[in-house]
Amino acid sequence: MGVFETRCPALWLAAFFTFTSSVTQAANQDGDLLAFSAAYFDVNQRDETAGEFRIEYRADERMWIFKPFGGAMATTDGALHGFAGVLIDIPLWDRIYITPSFAPGLYHDGNGKDLFYTLEFRSQIEISYRFNNGHRLGASFNHISNANLGDDNPGVESAALTYIVPFDAIFKRY
Repeated sequence: MGVFETRCPALWLAAFFTFTSSVTQAANQDGDLLAFSAAYFDVNQRDETAGEFRIEYRADERMWIFKPFGGAMATTDGALHGFAGVLIDIPLWDRIYITPSFAPGLYHDGNGKDLFYTLEFRSQIEISYRFNNGHRLGASFNHISNANLGDDNPGVESAALTYIVPFDAIFKRY
């Protein structure tokens, strides 16, 4: 019997509830977040590289274990991508978080890489370190693709450094 072929559903349920409980606790710690990123656009294929800058709003609201977020990306070649989706904040240790996310959005290539469709889907994985004040410093890798909706689907990848700030640290609520 393989590792994933266990006949004990109680073990799987316990693991599932432990995971979702830790994700829920992590989501309760920081409130709304703003994320600022600088990236290397087209890091994998390198046929139309550019600098990339992003800003994201990560809401504190939860839909089960998912948190909504939205943002915008611009490259030095004039490409733009506005997106909204969901993420999961998973605490690996006390201060280390891994954050997978998925977001559909609208893409305009400007003078940059043609992705052959306006509707593009971004999937990303981020790892970050949380400081005492709730700020985080992270690194991420993402892929943007049209999921074969366009005439071609070249996709593009970006590697980014991200600084994440609690919303309240910028906009004090009185």
